[in-house]
Amino acid sequence: MRLDKFICKSTELSKAEAIGLINTGKVMVNNVASGDYNSDIRIDESTQVHENNTIVMYGQRLKLRDFRYIMMHKPAATICSSANEGYPSLFNLLTIDKVSELHLAGRLDVDTTGMVLITDDGRWTYNITVPSKQCKKRYRVGLAYAIANESADKLVAKFECGIKLQGELQLTLPATLEIVTDTEVLLTITQGKYHQVKRMFAAVGNRVVKLHREKIGELQLDVEVGKWRYLTADEVQLFTD
Repeated sequence: MRLDKFICKSTELSKAEAIGLINTGKVMVNNVASGDYNSDIRIDESTQVHENNTIVMYGQRLKLRDFRYIMMHKPAATICSSANEGYPSLFNLLTIDKVSELHLAGRLDVDTTGMVLITDDGRWTYNITVPSKQCKKRYRVGLAYAIANESADKLVAKFECGIKLQGELQLTLPATLEIVTDTEVLLTITQGKYHQVKRMFAAVGNRVVKLHREKIGELQLDVEVGKWRYLTADEVQLFTD
């Protein structure tokens, strides 16, 4: 992570305060300070560091605070953004310090409900959001038009092969479709394209009227609407290499 972010996560300093100390040579990385032109290494706020580096400020070695991992049940009419933008931000529901350091490990649309994972650990987020990691997300989908019994098997097979989305050349990655009723299905995907679930059903002549994410990987949503909780160590490990 960036040196200024490392300092913010190791102290109570703001980003501006951290940058100020770095620029005035008050921070050392592996015995090299910013402004030390006798060294081949240049230190500034964007320098990439990690826990194995020795980072010292005012003679004291800094240590990262523990990362935070949160499950939230997102209500409808909230936005997956750090700011209120036409709808209230779901971050307003968090009653903890340093909310600005947190980010979402995968977003949901304004009208979509269900599980969102929130953290300040970028490496952990990578394991959840990058398609190559094959992290499964399961959605409960309400449809506008009933699926005929005789076409159900063909529809399941089509999702398994991949769907051609409007405006895209490549098919979506294979998805698992389970028919619950003629107007409700469970869909498991490993991608997170823009409005992907809605576009997949539009491509097969249907329309999503209700969308709820109930599972990510092996983690099942278990908090009430608008509530949140910290993940356990075992739950965090589910998304750790």
